[in-house]
Amino acid sequence: MRINSYNPDMRDFLRNQLENQFLWLPFLLAAGGALYFSAPFEPSMILLVMLGVMMGILMPLRRNAGARAVMCVLFGFLYTAIYTHMIWTPGVTRPMRNTIVRGTVTDIDYTPDAARIYLRTDDMNVRIKTDIDGTPKIGDEITATVNLYPMSPAYAPETFDYARWAYFNNLGATGTMDAFTVTRHDTGGINTLRDCIHRKSGSFLTDSLVLGYKNTLDKDTRAIWATNGIAHVWSISGFHMTLVMGWLFAIFFAVFRCIPYLTRRIPARIPATLCASIGLAMYLAISGGGIATVRAFMMAILMVAAFVTGRSAITMRNICIVFAAMFLMNPYNIMSAGFQLSFAAVFGLVWFWGGRKYVKRTRIGRLMFIIYAAVMTSVVATIFTAPFVAAHFYLFPTYGLVGNLILLPIFSLLIMPLTLGGTLCAMIGWHAPLTWAQSVYDAAYNVAVKIASLPHADIITPHIPNAAIVMFIIAGCAIMFIRARRTHHAICGACIVAAITIIATRPSPTFFATYDHELVAFVTDNNIEFNKGRASNHFFAFDTWKQLTGNRPGTPNIRRRANKGVHIFETKNFTVAYVQKFVPLSREIANLCRDDNVDYIVSYFDIRAPKCDHKILRGGFVIYENGRVRPTTVNRLWHNRRG
Repeated sequence: MRINSYNPDMRDFLRNQLENQFLWLPFLLAAGGALYFSAPFEPSMILLVMLGVMMGILMPLRRNAGARAVMCVLFGFLYTAIYTHMIWTPGVTRPMRNTIVRGTVTDIDYTPDAARIYLRTDDMNVRIKTDIDGTPKIGDEITATVNLYPMSPAYAPETFDYARWAYFNNLGATGTMDAFTVTRHDTGGINTLRDCIHRKSGSFLTDSLVLGYKNTLDKDTRAIWATNGIAHVWSISGFHMTLVMGWLFAIFFAVFRCIPYLTRRIPARIPATLCASIGLAMYLAISGGGIATVRAFMMAILMVAAFVTGRSAITMRNICIVFAAMFLMNPYNIMSAGFQLSFAAVFGLVWFWGGRKYVKRTRIGRLMFIIYAAVMTSVVATIFTAPFVAAHFYLFPTYGLVGNLILLPIFSLLIMPLTLGGTLCAMIGWHAPLTWAQSVYDAAYNVAVKIASLPHADIITPHIPNAAIVMFIIAGCAIMFIRARRTHHAICGACIVAAITIIATRPSPTFFATYDHELVAFVTDNNIEFNKGRASNHFFAFDTWKQLTGNRPGTPNIRRRANKGVHIFETKNFTVAYVQKFVPLSREIANLCRDDNVDYIVSYFDIRAPKCDHKILRGGFVIYENGRVRPTTVNRLWHNRRG
């Protein structure tokens, strides 16, 4: 990097940042990927070629830090675009009812009221929900009667896009199963082993903490744990991997210490660490290999390599290597809540605890330090993950610190070891440890319910726009990577103020419509009403729109009645007429077109009226209080799939 500046202070500042250049690499790659995912249209091949040419032009300037940064962003954008086209996940484009499909069961996700079966057919992979008694086993080939539905796009700008998630998770459709017959049984493979463990253990604790099933808790129970700030214990991540790695290392270390022939030649910690790593890899395979689990495993492997070679194990550089590797494995990882939350917490903890030297303490001093470490770990993790929690879940647990300090030790010291040991014992028919684990869980859950019942146990947060998330990320990077203390404090503070300003000034929509106009919503004085009480094709739209308007999800859906089949929604800045049925539409369309007081016309049917085409709104969109219409993106590659 060449530093040419007439300002000596600036030259010294830039020189001090040289050591941290690598730490910015994964964030620049992710920035390029995020630009691709947030684009309002699918980039054309011409645009991609132009970006590639731009990288080639910048190549001779790679000694310049700015040119390298731009090249990293361009590479992230191009890599994400190429990856997206290469994986090509086919899917259905319309509902298919009472369809006969034949395929192989590749996985099953168990929920309290039903099972979600992942089926690989000749055309695509589908996920079907069933409550039929006697679900098939993983590996079985079945013939089933199913109802299949296409994946829905986002229900509002900058919200969760289910079609995009499904595309990158190799799913072409979702639906329900009415009946099935097993045509061939199959055994073998890791998923078959997982299915066997599930059936023999018969415990939701095993399903969640060992097998990695994410939906074993019902909605109300999961809300209780989220209010206590420890919902992450039900998604296998660094917390679980650290415990398992620690226990395995302790066991193997004790074993190898009893073998003098070996310990006289190499330290016992080296074979113990290697054996613990093998055991951790087996746990990764059994747990299903989620994003947070893979991230934690890769971090553990890097730590093992550093430990064996005598290098520093927990460093920012190691985290950045894992970050970049997971981006290259699947660029969509950067858009998932698990990826963002897990890396935010790890970055924050390594930044806070990294570089601390060992200090000899008395027994009281060690006890006080343990308490201090537990409190500060929870505080730092909460601060660094707070923007992402608010962005994805629209709430903030007020007593999260209390819940972490009280309940996490119970999971660490009792529930997790009893569940892991009990799962092994259940394989030979002894279920007592799992019964003990269930008893401890019940006691912990009672404590969680009491914490959740405290006043203002959770706070409903406003929508966090993408621009605000970017500001929070820059603030975190500045305080972690910029070596000048005054500078990183100034940049961090400015970015946080900018993010809060964006959130506070961002208007909230007052009218919502799905892409097919089957479901619409009207907002008056922060109260939201719908044209219908339920819509099976748009189940998630209700809670999404409630969250965007500051309403609590899961509350009853309030239905607005139509006057003669026409919904008229009037505000001081615009008026919308919505018609869902054909007869009122054919009767009223001429009057609505002539009425100058009606600014927009929305209908479940495709309207062709050239004289008032400027009034007719099509596709998914939201309308803000000032009358601005913002469409929902539905023209990306993952929205236009074919079987």
